[in-house]
Amino acid sequence: MNSKLTRLLGIRYPIVQGGMQWVGRAPLAAAVSNAGGLGMLSALTQATPEDLGLEIDRCKALTDQPFGVNVTILRTVTPPPYEQIFGTIIEHKVPVVETAGNVPAEVFERLAGAGITIIHKCTSVRHALTAQKRGVHIVSIDGFECAGHPGEDDVPGLVLIPAAVSALDTPVIASGGIADGRGLAAALALGAQGVNMGTRFVATREAPVHDHIKQALIAARETDTRLMFRTLSNTARVLSNQISNEVIALEARPGGCTFEELRHLVAGARGRAALEGGALDGGVVWAGQVVGLIDDIPGCEELLQRMMAQCRARLNELTESFA
Repeated sequence: MNSKLTRLLGIRYPIVQGGMQWVGRAPLAAAVSNAGGLGMLSALTQATPEDLGLEIDRCKALTDQPFGVNVTILRTVTPPPYEQIFGTIIEHKVPVVETAGNVPAEVFERLAGAGITIIHKCTSVRHALTAQKRGVHIVSIDGFECAGHPGEDDVPGLVLIPAAVSALDTPVIASGGIADGRGLAAALALGAQGVNMGTRFVATREAPVHDHIKQALIAARETDTRLMFRTLSNTARVLSNQISNEVIALEARPGGCTFEELRHLVAGARGRAALEGGALDGGVVWAGQVVGLIDDIPGCEELLQRMMAQCRARLNELTESFA
């Protein structure tokens, strides 16, 4: 496809891999980029900015196609060394950065000044408009179906995507609830320039995730995700398992609970161990409602080729229906 988005990113297909914590590593990102999409490393998966630099070099050794780095600005007492992280990205000449969270305007200015294309992830039109004013090049809009943090407005993609397209001048990427060519066709019909997929890419051969977790995604239905942290105004959509159900039970107690009371359950180290070791109930497993559409574990090349063929076929069928 030849569109404003593919030209901006230098990719063949309008498909972006989500920058997922513990999953967005060089083998997966390079496989997506080699397949024609935009692979994405997760900066916060790496322990230090120096480790991130090594992972960027590793990705470059696996692909000569464009890829990006996701940097999520977290609300935390001890924030990661963001200045050094962005410095590493600039030093290594990464062509695309995907940001999320409350990103200061000076960060966008710094990245744009280095010639980097900026994608910013939002969960509401109002936040997308703020990002546009701050100079981002592309907005990725997350519907309520998505894995991770869907915001607090609970607006699904069928409404949120066209609302963002109508309000913004920058290209929009649709995110949340997309797993195949039908979702891509729908996103394009709603006015988006492309799609972002996270959960679907976890269930690929190249994802650095234990096969037990991938099989759990295949077995899950669209009703098998849970919303944690609702009482803390930091909603998170995850796969239903022992950990998520325990968190929700603690939140449901009279008087609720604090994050400190949940920390031992949702610690990143536990989630990483679950993904890598395959213990489904060992930690938080982030997943969107799109699990109900996942029924196999293809390679990234096969997945993208299949998506594009299905998208083209669906759009052609609809065009012929209205001829």
